Amino acid sequence: MSTTTIRLPEDLKARVSFASKQSGKTAHSFILEAIAEKTEQEEHRHRFHDLANERYAEFMATGETIPWDEMRTYLEKRLAGKEAIRPSARKFSR
Repeated sequence: MSTTTIRLPEDLKARVSFASKQSGKTAHSFILEAIAEKTEQEEHRHRFHDLANERYAEFMATGETIPWDEMRTYLEKRLAGKEAIRPSARKFSR
């Protein structure tokens, strides 16, 4: 483990102190948890954007998509526990 120094404005330091006491944690563990959560959130956001870019590139390359009304009907049936046939992709048309 390495050491990193951060300088907190007094108002934030007081908020961290109060919140950590309310959660039954030390300020140190509270800050570590907050940093870990924010890091995970940013990693998740990055993976989401990568996946969106991959899917958009595939759409641009093939021109195939599933109309939202068909996909929505499919998903609603699945959520309701009903049998549903997944709609197939086809060329996008306006």
